Amino acid sequence: MTTNAVLLLLLSVLLAGGVSFFQYFYKTKNQSKINWLLAFLRFFSIFGLLLLLLNPRISSKSYETIKPPLPIIVDNSSSVNDLGATSKAQEVYQKLIASKALQQKYAVQSYGFSSEMESMEQFDFKGSQTKLFEVGKNLKSIYKSSLFPTVIITDGNQTIGNDYVYSFDSSNAVYPIVLGDTATVMDLKISQLNVNKYAFLKNKFPVEVFLSYSGTKALTTKFSISKGNSILTSQNVTFSPNQRSQRLNVILPAESVGVQVYQVKIISAMTEKNTYNNTKNFAIEVIDQKSEIALVTSFNHPDVGMLKRSLEGNLQRKVTVIKPSQINSLQDFNVLILYQPTNEFKSVFDKNKSANLNTLVITGTQTDFAFLNQQQSVFEFKMSSEREDYMADFQSTFNLFATENIDFENLPPLQHSFGTISTKKQVEVLLKARIRNVPLDQPLLAFSENQGSRTAFLIGENLWKWRLKSHSDTQSFEKFDVFLDKTIQFLASSNTRKNLVVTHENFYNSGDAIEISAQYFNKNYEFDEKARLTITAVNKNTKQTKRYDLLKSANSYKVNLDGLEAGAYSFTVKELTSNASYSGQFDVLDFDIEKQFVNPDVMRLMQLTTQTKGQLYLPNQVDDLIQSLLSNENYKTIEKETVKKTPTIEWIWLLVLIALSLAAEWFIRKYNGLL
Repeated sequence: MTTNAVLLLLLSVLLAGGVSFFQYFYKTKNQSKINWLLAFLRFFSIFGLLLLLLNPRISSKSYETIKPPLPIIVDNSSSVNDLGATSKAQEVYQKLIASKALQQKYAVQSYGFSSEMESMEQFDFKGSQTKLFEVGKNLKSIYKSSLFPTVIITDGNQTIGNDYVYSFDSSNAVYPIVLGDTATVMDLKISQLNVNKYAFLKNKFPVEVFLSYSGTKALTTKFSISKGNSILTSQNVTFSPNQRSQRLNVILPAESVGVQVYQVKIISAMTEKNTYNNTKNFAIEVIDQKSEIALVTSFNHPDVGMLKRSLEGNLQRKVTVIKPSQINSLQDFNVLILYQPTNEFKSVFDKNKSANLNTLVITGTQTDFAFLNQQQSVFEFKMSSEREDYMADFQSTFNLFATENIDFENLPPLQHSFGTISTKKQVEVLLKARIRNVPLDQPLLAFSENQGSRTAFLIGENLWKWRLKSHSDTQSFEKFDVFLDKTIQFLASSNTRKNLVVTHENFYNSGDAIEISAQYFNKNYEFDEKARLTITAVNKNTKQTKRYDLLKSANSYKVNLDGLEAGAYSFTVKELTSNASYSGQFDVLDFDIEKQFVNPDVMRLMQLTTQTKGQLYLPNQVDDLIQSLLSNENYKTIEKETVKKTPTIEWIWLLVLIALSLAAEWFIRKYNGLL
């Protein structure tokens, strides 16, 4: 409390006392006990009111003891079970949790992880993926700006995600406890298999296979790729202690349309501890057609190269970059992309009147808008010579096709001429324009359908920055490329709109997320948020049937069919109110990535301890780890002082006492005839 506040409080005491004295004692001959009581009540009332008017802040202190956190994280994936280390993992975990000395020094917290990290105290070791990278990332988020040790009970074998060594904060020590037999055993393994998702009928497609060997003797093995009962190719592969890996490239023919399942196998005469990783299935979808896309531009721009690279990431697309003057006919193309059309594009527009190709028009600062207004009847552009940056706002009500928000609101702005865009026909808007934080009632990406002809307009250039930012955020081009591919897929198809649209893959790996999404539209082709969708999946071999409800997400319904056994499945999605249905099929390939390991990844865990200045322990060294944690002076309990300042005006009880004091004074004076 400041000096001024103290002086004002003293002045308030003097003022309240003076008024009380003048009221009940000044020139008063009878100084009875009632006078003293009334004087006290008057003093308290006046002083209380002055105290509320001055409103000094009263400080109070509280103390809190904060222990350093000690996350104990257990690998809950099935690889721990396959290595025969579940009982040892439980034993180590229970010993750490039960340590009263650790609990006295640290705030011990228990977690488990497989594909995700979560708070957990019971472990079943059935996780289908191991994502240690996520553990490091989550610890940084949970314990920001904290100094703490981490104990991880794991085999160190990661099956998904980025390198986990550098995902942990280097200033916080990590102490892995290694699960599984660290003794090297003889093992042959198909380490990696690279193959395209699609191939074209009567063409050949490449398969790249990486094989690895751990052992002490030279070994000759037999490698083969088969389809059904037919062996398509085979060869001998030699390994030795000095040649522990081999890369094989095989070319296979695509002879039948549809999903084709193949098996890669490597065998030897020697006995192995784990033979599951000697076999791996893969599938490829053979198609007999390709979407030919003409990308027409009159000048070079980074967007042009980006569009070609992104779209051709799907082998079903072939993009031809061509100048307007070089087009003799559009008959060889399925979709037309017109990049910033000018007068040079007149012949292209004329040819398309007869070809009637669905078109994506991309406008920008070099577009001739007077010419464009003459060639199309969807929008009227009234543009100035000034340039402006336009941000994007995703419209969740868009229902022409299923697409997700790839964080459009935070993507870099597209550049375009400033002006107004008026709609002349019915359009569906996927992205609306925004200038900084001011939303505009004009589109950034819109679609129009007219008598079977489809046209899309993208308002703005520098789309290449979107793809680059998406990769920076997600470490992959996939999300942006899928968004762009769905746009072209809509334009490449002229099918009439259906009430029930289902999206799914034709094959999945066992252990991967088997996700199927659907959209249901009412008679006005508006997304129906009250639809009741179910899916029935039938295993073609065992005839086992499973039924699930689809759950609503932002602008679609989704179901996750994780846990299905390997095999071929047929399925039907049905809307219960209208009885609209969709039938399809998919294959689940027999591949459990968690069964690929015979040893823990000690080398990678050692790299992690070096990076974080921690130490590696074996399960029989838990007592040493506990002693190390207890004796480590870097982790200390902190006493936190909290000072709380409360304004007097917030003291409700003081106001109540003042009211009672005034009421009591009045009642006593009334009772004694002093009024």
